[in-house]
Amino acid sequence: MPRKRELHDRFFKQAKTEGYAARSAFKLKEIQERHRLIKRGDRVLDLGCAPGSWLQVCTELVGSEGRVVGIDLLRTRVPPMTNVNVIEGDIYATDPITLRNLAYPEFSGEPPQFDVVISDMAPNTSGHGDHFLSVRLCRRILELLPSLLRSSGVTTMKVFEGEEFPDFVKECRAAFGSVWIFKPKASRDVSRETYIVAKGYGRSRR
Repeated sequence: MPRKRELHDRFFKQAKTEGYAARSAFKLKEIQERHRLIKRGDRVLDLGCAPGSWLQVCTELVGSEGRVVGIDLLRTRVPPMTNVNVIEGDIYATDPITLRNLAYPEFSGEPPQFDVVISDMAPNTSGHGDHFLSVRLCRRILELLPSLLRSSGVTTMKVFEGEEFPDFVKECRAAFGSVWIFKPKASRDVSRETYIVAKGYGRSRR
């Protein structure tokens, strides 16, 4: 018999108590605790940022010296934050320079790339082909990284496990020096989601 999904578990309740937009905040917190992706002063891009919980965690981590940029087709559910810029947009259509300009408003010329790119995006799930759609989104992120992520930069992205997952991991290892597969405790037991955590962009050991 399938295991019943627990909607209001301790992470859901903790998110409500601590003022986060969603329980997913604790996924990023655990990834950060384990892998130290984000540093104070970093410029971070959150692809698929709604409802906004990862933006909230990022602004705490980068501090006043850093800046966070988010993009999503949907509106976020978080109040404005001083070092966060959010736009409604499509990662298949938005010019990467537009996102970089939001991270470096002080630059008059072409702005630098991001230190960190993160994504908790997922396709609209139907139970049929969700894994393939998830991998497609993640491959789009890899396509964008040359324009978005600085050399030696870091990333984490959510992906659903399935038959294309091993090949996608190989693609990540071809682009980064170190790659880990990590499932946070805040991920539901019944979920097929996992996270690719990668460091050293452009320094593949292959």
